Amino acid sequence: MADTSRDIILRRIREALQKPAEQPARPDFSAALHPRPVSEEDLAIDFAKNFVRVGGLFYYCESEEHFYDQLFAYKKEKELERLFVWEPELKKLLHDGNIVFQGDETEFLAHADAGLTSCEALVARTGSILVSGASSSGRRLSIYPDQHLVLARTSQVVPDIGDALKLVQQKYGPDRIPSMISLTTGPSRTADIEKTLVLGAHGPRSIVLFLLDDAPAATT
Repeated sequence: MADTSRDIILRRIREALQKPAEQPARPDFSAALHPRPVSEEDLAIDFAKNFVRVGGLFYYCESEEHFYDQLFAYKKEKELERLFVWEPELKKLLHDGNIVFQGDETEFLAHADAGLTSCEALVARTGSILVSGASSSGRRLSIYPDQHLVLARTSQVVPDIGDALKLVQQKYGPDRIPSMISLTTGPSRTADIEKTLVLGAHGPRSIVLFLLDDAPAATT
C-alpha cells in the first residue's frame, strides 16, 4: 500500500526530529564591531565632527587661558547667572581664571542654569561623552541643569565605546566600577508626542564641550 501524503509528512517530521537542529555560527566577540576603524591620528577631529552632528556645541581650547576666554564668552552670550561646579579640580581651575561659579548646592534646584563637569572619556565614533557618578559632580550635575558643560582633554578621546569602558575599568579597577555610567550623545530629546521633536525632555537641552589640548608640544 502506497504511503499517503499524511504518512510522508509524518515520516519527514520524525526524521527531522531525530537530527540535531542546525546551530547558527558562533559569533566572534573579539572581532571589531565596525568595519571601518577610526584613525588614531584623527580621533579628536572625528569626535568633533560627530559631536556637532548630533547637536553638541564644540569649543577647541589650545590652552587653559584659551579655555577661560571661551568659557567667559559663552557665559556672557548665554547670560548664565549661575554656573554650578562641584569638582575640586574644576573649582581650582576656574578660580585661577577668575571665572565666577557656584561651588555649592545653594539654590541648585531653583536656579540650575548650567553645570560644568569633567568626564571619563570621549567616544570618537559616535561623538558621545561618557560620564559617571564617581566624581564630585555625582549623578545630578550632568542631568538636572538646563545646560551641561563639559571640560575634557584630548587624551581622553578614544575610538569606540568599548575603549571608553576599558578606561573606566583601568581607572577604578574591575571591582569598583562606578554605580552610574552614562553615555551622552547630543542633547536630551524625544519625539514621542505627535512626532514633534522636543529638547530637554529627559535632561539638558544643550550640551557644550570644551576640549583642552593636552598633547605634548612637538619638538623640532
